[in-house]
Amino acid sequence: MLILFTMAFETERLLIRSTTIEDAPFIMELMNTPQWITNIGNRNIRNVDDAKNYILDKMIPQYEKLGYSNNTVIRKSDNVKIGTCGLYKRDGLDSVDLGFAFLPEFQKKGYAYESNLQLVKTAFTFHHLKKLKAITIKENIASQNLLLKLGFKPIGFFEIPNEEEKLLLFELDGGL
Repeated sequence: MLILFTMAFETERLLIRSTTIEDAPFIMELMNTPQWITNIGNRNIRNVDDAKNYILDKMIPQYEKLGYSNNTVIRKSDNVKIGTCGLYKRDGLDSVDLGFAFLPEFQKKGYAYESNLQLVKTAFTFHHLKKLKAITIKENIASQNLLLKLGFKPIGFFEIPNEEEKLLLFELDGGL
């Protein structure tokens, strides 16, 4: 089943919309950056068909079930796809997880903060979520700093079920 409609919202510089099958080449590129593989993990997306299947199997079903999932972040000035941000239901977490990733050339330009600030506002006002969580590896200082800037507080550690790595766990209550 495919998404019948997509959710979209904007900031001054960005369009943030639900990831669709048409985003597969971009998703393949993003998931194969060294930063993605180091900080998020290898998803074995080797070609556009793998990316399409990942979108169909992982992203779209959650969107259809919960009304939120992965979003593609597009720079409005030139319609270039620069990253992703999303709300995810993760096994073992009692709240929705905020996640994000950007192509290396678009990092440290404020795009991650701008898109995720809007996503957090949308999570609380549109989706009526009461709390958000976020996880990151200990070495990913840039993500930790972004989470702190967004108002998240570190609350401990988290282990994804069936994995041994301890991740840092952050939480944000009720909005900004």
